[in-house]
Amino acid sequence: MKNLEGVTRPDQYRALSLSTVAFTVCFAVWTIFSIIGVRIKQDLGLSETEFGILVATPVLTGSISRIFLGIWTEQLGGRRVFSILMLVTSVCVFLLSYVETYWMFLIAALGVGLAGGSFIVGIAYTSYWFEEEHQGTALGIFGAGNVGAAITNFGAPFLLIALGWEHTAVIYAVVLAIMAVVFWVFTKEDPMTMARRRAGAHGTSALTQLEPLRHPQVWRFALYYFFVFGGFVALASYLPRYYVGAYDVSIAVAGTLTALYSLPASVFRAFGGYLSDRFGARAVMYLTFIVSLVCLFLLAYPETRYAIQGKEGLIEFSLAMPLWGVVVLTVLLGFFMSLGKAAVYKHIPVYYPNHVGSVGGLVGMIGGLGGFFLPITFGIVLDLTGVWTTSYMVMFVLVAVSLVWMHMAIRRMERRRIPELSEERYRYLPEVQESPGGNRRKTGETDART
Repeated sequence: MKNLEGVTRPDQYRALSLSTVAFTVCFAVWTIFSIIGVRIKQDLGLSETEFGILVATPVLTGSISRIFLGIWTEQLGGRRVFSILMLVTSVCVFLLSYVETYWMFLIAALGVGLAGGSFIVGIAYTSYWFEEEHQGTALGIFGAGNVGAAITNFGAPFLLIALGWEHTAVIYAVVLAIMAVVFWVFTKEDPMTMARRRAGAHGTSALTQLEPLRHPQVWRFALYYFFVFGGFVALASYLPRYYVGAYDVSIAVAGTLTALYSLPASVFRAFGGYLSDRFGARAVMYLTFIVSLVCLFLLAYPETRYAIQGKEGLIEFSLAMPLWGVVVLTVLLGFFMSLGKAAVYKHIPVYYPNHVGSVGGLVGMIGGLGGFFLPITFGIVLDLTGVWTTSYMVMFVLVAVSLVWMHMAIRRMERRRIPELSEERYRYLPEVQESPGGNRRKTGETDART
């Protein structure tokens, strides 16, 4: 990339490390309601549906804001947008400590949710510092900032018990404001923004930035992200309530167990970026969906009592997933969701190098909306059925539909490119194909209009 002329490795590492730390802090703030929301639910006597709406509301703002934040990042530069975003969000988190009614909590949660929009700002800012062949790994490392959810799930319960949820919010606000100042002081503007300024060019118009959104392929990536990221956010917010209600553990224990899920679902995103660079994003997505199906099937199976007529009378027994089994399966699920998150975003700088902000913003928005709608859905189905495992049933259906849809789309694209494949009914799931001329095509290399 010509814009990287003069950029040194220390410059790249500084940009990557500071943006990752900033995103970690923002993500910790974004998921704060997963912990303090449990206490607020008890204080206000909220139903499961009302609780689901409360923890999902910040996700709504964080998702929708990614569209215009991505555009502003490409117009104004990631350094400026990231710093301002953190300062504004810190004020909203501080004001949260003065709220008393449910409806005011929902309004405050909208402001807190701006922290979630930091993702697309950091994605665009970080990608502009690295060569194409290293972007998958770099973005995977940045995306590991999702570990902020684990930090909140592990640390916030102890702050909540010691100080109360109001002071917990104040501490989060102060830390976020400090991070905004540190980021502004110690980072540089990204090479693409600097090159545009040297050339005297203006930022690309919003209409031009949104032009790639007419490609169905962009929306296909967005739907994948609905599960791998939206599902992650939903479970990170919902699991504390699930553990408290289904297994009658304390909020501190519930937060710790949720952190065990959030940690691998975050830190291994860098490994997912490496695997996407090494073996291809498509193979990683197949692996993610298939393993997730197995985990969710086992998690979704409700406690069931059986009565079988034996030769000497009824034989009664029950099947139920023990707490340790849920923890193991959610950790495994989080690990593969982490790989999938990196695989989805591996495609964007490659297909749309000049529209990372807008395309990444849409994909991030759809994914974030998964984190908004899924907790609400979890609460509704729990209120309707009274079965705790219905949340996993919802996730199972989502993954099954995604896997079938992805495979059908890939097969259709291959048949279009290589007509001879139309005669094959069964085929090993391909990652790298040989073209008719014998040249090997790169992973995921498809027509952007598909």
